[in-house]
Amino acid sequence: MSQDGASQFQEVIRQELELSVKKELEKILTTAPSHEFEHTKKDLDGFRKLFHRFLQEKGPSVDWGKIQKPPEDSIQPYEKIKARGLPDNISSVLNKLVVVKLNGGLGTSMGCKGPKSLIGVRNENTFLDLTVQQIEHLNKTYNTDVPLVLMNSFNTDEDTKKILQKYNHCRVKIYTFNQSRYPRINKESLLPVAKNVSFSGENTEAWYPPGHGDIYASFYNSGLLDTFIGEGKEYIFVSNIDNLGATVDLYILNHLMNPPNGKPCEFVMEVTNKTRADVKGGTLTQYEGKLRLVEIAQVPKAHVDEFKSVSKFKIFNTNNLWISLAAVKRLQEQNAIDMEIIVNPKTLDGGLNVIQLETAVGAAIKSFENSLGINVPRSRFLPVKTTSDLLLVMSNLYSLNAGSLTMSEKREFPTVPLVKLGSSFTKVRNYKDDIRPLPYPAGDKNFSCLNLRTGAEWAMATCSEEEHVLRTLEHSEQGTVIIIANHGDRIDIPPGAVLENKIVSGNLRILDH
Repeated sequence: MSQDGASQFQEVIRQELELSVKKELEKILTTAPSHEFEHTKKDLDGFRKLFHRFLQEKGPSVDWGKIQKPPEDSIQPYEKIKARGLPDNISSVLNKLVVVKLNGGLGTSMGCKGPKSLIGVRNENTFLDLTVQQIEHLNKTYNTDVPLVLMNSFNTDEDTKKILQKYNHCRVKIYTFNQSRYPRINKESLLPVAKNVSFSGENTEAWYPPGHGDIYASFYNSGLLDTFIGEGKEYIFVSNIDNLGATVDLYILNHLMNPPNGKPCEFVMEVTNKTRADVKGGTLTQYEGKLRLVEIAQVPKAHVDEFKSVSKFKIFNTNNLWISLAAVKRLQEQNAIDMEIIVNPKTLDGGLNVIQLETAVGAAIKSFENSLGINVPRSRFLPVKTTSDLLLVMSNLYSLNAGSLTMSEKREFPTVPLVKLGSSFTKVRNYKDDIRPLPYPAGDKNFSCLNLRTGAEWAMATCSEEEHVLRTLEHSEQGTVIIIANHGDRIDIPPGAVLENKIVSGNLRILDH
């Protein structure tokens, strides 16, 4: 078959597949209750558009030869932004801001059911508690009305709304909207797994939220976008709810509201310096004359090692984003927001292999005018993805004030310790039963150690199942400490002990007397 003939054949196959998917979606839509019909129709229409693009696009989304280093002025150092200071009318600037938290995720990776935002992270405060405290403090301090918006998924919406009642007396207006729900696709047939709109029975695993790139369409469809524009709001600050470093920064907001060159910036992405722990993070590049976020999934295999290079690609995306509301409205109405498709493979409980099509919010940066990267301190990127991260934020390496965490000034290094807990502690329940941070000795400036407490009075690690490893790693001049407790072994580290460059293993008990 000639090349043209092969292309025509493939096009016929694509058209037939799209027609089959359209028929399946129409069948699903007929099962929607009348009060959900319009909402379901919008979701399925959005899915059809994404699926069409999925069939059209092939291979990596970037031509590696076109990637260039961003111009110097396109990624500004935070110190330069901060040096401009703050205006006297900071309250009026704040009143043009809306804070949006991405709240669609579950706590399954930490062994929890329900919204991740409801996991206790510090003094029994949840991610959501800390977020509300931060914004309430802003509103009280500056006599402003900064609202909080939660983008929920169908997985988190019901539980989150139940909790919101506890904030009725807080000085924060809280709004919610749901991101879309799309049907998962059978990997072999490429047809939707869902047979109807329900979430029960055979449909329990048939639906998924399509990534945080869905924020633009869902925010627009919810009506909140027009509401806030009508109230005079101009920018949204978007971040992951589990990033405890993503607080409202007045200097960045002032830079947006009072641009030094008088030219409004429609999109700001906070980036920070890469370490070897961040080599897979997306980075900003110059591509066809525009700033573009390049993710590792878009990189041709031959260039993956080059992409991971800390010396060549020195910064990565924190997913803290400042976006113009007017620009979102314009681009959404023009259908001009372009985001690369992420193909996420999954295996359902019954063994069926499926794929789900997703997009990432930061990928839209190339669709906005006068976009900017700001290289912020690492302190603005403090995600809690695992119990190892939880250990750090619960320790008094950080102090808590008005919902914000601040690293202790006694810490001699700007970076945080790298902590890896063994498999016994990956679930929050086991972690909280067995590990609790203890205070550092008074006046101790050596924050290179982590003082822990487990179920025993002061044991560092105890294991009762298969072989487990509890590793406490410190990436600094103080070296590395590895503590290994095998099945049936017990290792006790007394209070006040300081370990540097040690491997502790076997069966050890040290007792005070």
